[in-house]
Amino acid sequence: MAYKIITDEFGGKVIQTGDTFIPLSAGNMDYQAVLDSINTDGADAWDDTVATYDDIPEDLRTAAESKKFNQQLAAYRVAVARLAQYIVADGRAEATEMQPTGEQVFNEETMEMEDVMMEVIVQTDIEPVEPTVTRMVYSEDDPEAEPTEETIENPLITTDVAERAEAQATVDATPQPVKDAV
Repeated sequence: MAYKIITDEFGGKVIQTGDTFIPLSAGNMDYQAVLDSINTDGADAWDDTVATYDDIPEDLRTAAESKKFNQQLAAYRVAVARLAQYIVADGRAEATEMQPTGEQVFNEETMEMEDVMMEVIVQTDIEPVEPTVTRMVYSEDDPEAEPTEETIENPLITTDVAERAEAQATVDATPQPVKDAV
């Protein structure tokens, strides 16, 4: 079905598709679907009065572009956060820093009060996972056969690598204006 903008009985603008009338309201699920359609299909989902993307009413184009920008921004933030996590195959080293305890002592050399500092762990050590795991393989053809052992890459590493690749692909595909907004 094609979308078209019409004036309703109260003088307001609505989107019509078949027998359905969609209010221009951000809280309306069907309106959000129209914005998605603008972002994916452009002018193709509209009636014959809309031949190009520029023929779509400006307020709808702006709303669709804003929605797409916000979706890209959210996806980018999730991807960057995922890439910031440690690599499970490598583990993570402990990190410490000196922090004030809230207590002060008098330094007789400088004749000033100084903060008492204490070394604090700010990032715990995480051991790398084993690179491979062994699993038992049972024959589907012969239920009486003895199982054999098979060594495979650790599934935690496999999952981590796949998630990182997906996150990197999202970062790489994110337009520069979206990245700049962060």
